[in-house]
Amino acid sequence: MCAAYTGFVAIVAPTVVRLPRGYVRVAGPGAAEFLERMLSNEVQVLGEGESRQALLLKPKGRIIAPLRVVRDSNEAFLLITEPELAEVVSGVLGRARFAAKCEISVAPLRGYLHLADPGRGVRIGDFGVDAWETWEEAELDAAPADELERLRIEAGTPVWGKELDESVLPAEAGLEETHISFTKSCYPGQEPIARLHYRGHPNRRLRRLEVGAAKPEDEIRFEDKVVGRVTSAVPGRALGYVRREVPDNATLSVGGQEARLD
Repeated sequence: MCAAYTGFVAIVAPTVVRLPRGYVRVAGPGAAEFLERMLSNEVQVLGEGESRQALLLKPKGRIIAPLRVVRDSNEAFLLITEPELAEVVSGVLGRARFAAKCEISVAPLRGYLHLADPGRGVRIGDFGVDAWETWEEAELDAAPADELERLRIEAGTPVWGKELDESVLPAEAGLEETHISFTKSCYPGQEPIARLHYRGHPNRRLRRLEVGAAKPEDEIRFEDKVVGRVTSAVPGRALGYVRREVPDNATLSVGGQEARLD
């Protein structure tokens, strides 16, 4: 067990940790079919209580919002996203709904991460450890969200506003394997996503780095050339986008310090 994880558990277990989240409900007899044609992953096949990650995309394949889709019931879904994106998601879906028989609304819920199974919510792997995410109407006694930052970085999980924004392609952030189905029917952004997947590759990739100290926007250098920038950092670890041609065993420089790809 790594020292970071041991230290984290000692601090927060058996408490819960706050998760900054936004929530959108989509409910009605046409909800499943509507979301299936709007999102990048297959959600119509989800059973009650099951979840799957997906993306809401622009027609050119850029990210509007990362989502975790939970099927609450046969005709109701909860979309979990970043707190600043709930209104955006609700608005985009609302404008695309047309005659679909469903209602779309932002839900005033609070998000929490549990290191022990609370008997509700969904199991997630965003932090590299066994954990469960729940959404509650009531306020719970919980540790602050920044307690999770080291685990998130070590797991290589991107978040909106740091690794993700409207300029990022899903393949650059490593979201193809977790958020996209290449066998489902059409959805906004499908054509450019499929074209890059089958015929090309992204010019940069989100990578984990071992570095003594770094901060967001630090240049990542290889052989005196800037090959990327840091997006998130904690002592000893960082995330950043790095040019694809940089070898995995390269010795890099970040803020004048030696760094290596993890």
